[in-house]
This record gives sequence, structure tokens and C-alpha cells, in this order.
Amino acid sequence: MTEKYLAQPDLDFIAQVRGLGGETLKKCYQCATCSVACPIAPENSPFPRKEMIAASWGLKDRLVKSADIWLCHQCGDCTDLCPRGAAPGDVLSAVRSAAISEYAKPKALAKAVNDPKMLPILIGIPAVWFAILAFITMNAGETMTKLFNVFGIAWSHAHEGAEHVISHADFFSTWFVDLTFVPTATAVAIIFALSLKNFLNDIHENAVLEGKTDKASLDYKEFFQALIRVIPTVLKHDKFNECESNKDRATPHMMVLYSFIGLFVVTAVAGTLLYVGGIPGPYSFVNPIKWLANIAGPALVIGSGLMIKNRLDKKDDQLTSYKDWFILVVVFTLGLTGMLTEMARVAHLEYIAYFFYYLHLIAIFELFAFLPFSKMAHLVYRLTAMAYAEYGNRK
Repeated sequence: MTEKYLAQPDLDFIAQVRGLGGETLKKCYQCATCSVACPIAPENSPFPRKEMIAASWGLKDRLVKSADIWLCHQCGDCTDLCPRGAAPGDVLSAVRSAAISEYAKPKALAKAVNDPKMLPILIGIPAVWFAILAFITMNAGETMTKLFNVFGIAWSHAHEGAEHVISHADFFSTWFVDLTFVPTATAVAIIFALSLKNFLNDIHENAVLEGKTDKASLDYKEFFQALIRVIPTVLKHDKFNECESNKDRATPHMMVLYSFIGLFVVTAVAGTLLYVGGIPGPYSFVNPIKWLANIAGPALVIGSGLMIKNRLDKKDDQLTSYKDWFILVVVFTLGLTGMLTEMARVAHLEYIAYFFYYLHLIAIFELFAFLPFSKMAHLVYRLTAMAYAEYGNRK
């Protein structure tokens, strides 16, 4: 007796995917050219053919809970060879954005990050917040010093007695930086932890139902070992290098990835020097941490700039939606304002340096506060999906 399945299309999901850049999904007529053309699709149950029909039918649960949508690197090979112009890579990108919104909480914030009408609010709130804290730093120094002295804590982290040195702490207190970004980073970490827990459980459940694994329950120890094995693949961008149509994306992506790693190291070391060693910035140009910062910063600008250029050059081949531009512009602005802040400080242009630092803080907030809801979250989800594929031996 043939077992029957009831398909329950989610029309709202179809509209959501089309609105996020997958409006070509209905052009697919299941010729399987995309799955044959993809150089990185697993041999057992390859993508993106099955994802295209699932998206067309509105099978939200099957798609959102699938690890395969994250194994796609949107290299463009399938889109270039599609005889119907269905752009499978763009459709899967839209599905991934929908999945991010589905897992990240609160959903209202996820929706706002993908809505261009909400951009003025998303920028305006941190802009006002940082302006208020900068005003307090520059105009209430004596009051804050007395207040902090009650607790035996130094209010200022600026270099004392060095009038020719422009210190950002004179414009925006380091304590205010911590007050803003430590809770923000904590909230982001919690959101990601809860989202990834649900995501990992869902993709395992989906893999069991589709017969992609014979493991009834997820072995977290084996999964973690698989994660370690996958990290070199990510760092070397092996999957990007297997692509043909958009091979030029590999280098800019690597530049941005390693820039963020470098800037993370700079931030961690600077924080340790400040709170453990009692050594505030700015640091000498011969300091190794300054060298790393001055290499990572320009690399971030160049890498993100090349990514923007590639998007503009290939606008007819690869759809670029608002969600793409949001994260690209934020990353580019983050790197550019950081460089301009440093250049203005070195040139002794105090208030110009403060202005660029103000813009830099807003860019940092835009990137990290909305990380679980923006396209940047795909770094975390894709790494998890790749680790699960390694765990399930889906080569």
C-alpha cells in the first residue's frame, strides 16, 4: 500500500521568499540542471533542485529546518546554467534569510532589520544614545569623577598629562562603551545560543525524516569533533574556491573574515591591557597590537569594497536585495570610519576625529546588535550546517 503525504503549502512563506529576493522561484520546471551543475552539492540528495520545488510549494518547515540550504555558497554556477532563469542561488539566499528570521527572537526585531522603512529608526536610536553619552563625557567629567571615586574607580581612561594626544575616552568614556556593548554582546550571545539549539535539533530531525542519517539522536560530542574538522575548510574558503561563476568572491570574503578575526584580537588584547594592565590607549605605532589594527582595518575596507563592487558589476547575474546592501554598507562603513578616525587623530584634528569615532560607534552597534537578524548571521548558521554535514558524513 502506497503511503500518502499531505502537503500543506504556506502561501505567506512563498510571498516572504519572493519578497526577500527569490521572486524567480516559480520559473523552475525541475530540469535538475542546478543540482548537476553545483560543484559542492553532496552526491546523496544534492541541492538545490529539491529546495526549489519545496519553495515553490511553500513547504516552509521542510526548508527552514534543512541544513542543505546553508551548504549552498551562492556561487552562481546554477544560476548561470539555469535554462529558465530561475536563479536557484538567489532563491536559496532568500530562504536562508527567512530561516534567520524564523529562528532569531524577538521576531519583531528580525522583521525590522529586513524592512528598509525601519532603517532610520535602527540608525536613529543608537545615534541619539551615543550623542547623549558623548555629551555627558565631555560636559560632566567632574561630576562623574566624584561619583566613580565613591566606588574607588577611575572615571577617565585617557592618558594623563599628554595634551597633544587625542584620546577617544575624552569624547566617549570607555565605561560608556562597556555599558553599551557588553550587554549588547551578552544579548546577542544568548539569542544565538537559543537559536542554534533549536536549529540544530530541527536539522537533525529533518535529516532523520529524509533518511540522510541513521542516527536517531544527536551525539553532541561527535558533532563538536566534526565542527573542529570543518573550521580549516572555512578558514581556507575551500567551498568558495570550488565555484566557477563567481570565483572572485573568495578573496574579498577571506579579507573580511580575517579582518574581523584580527580586529577581535585587537579588541581582546586592548581590553586586557586596560582592565588588567591598567594601560589605556592610544598605543604607539610600534606596538604590535597597533600594527595588527592598522592591517586589519584597511583590509576590511578593501574586502568589503570589493564585495560591493562585485555586486554592482554583476547586478544582472546575481540579485542584490536590501538585506545584502544593509550588511555590506554597515561593514564597509565600520572599516572606513575606523580608518578615518585614526587618520584624523594622527593629524591632530580633534573634533573631526571625534565625529568619525561617533559614526564608527554607530556602525559597530548596527553590526553587532542586529547580528542574529541580519545576513551576517549566515556565518554562524552555515558553520553549524557544514559541521552537521561532516557529522552525518554527507560528502
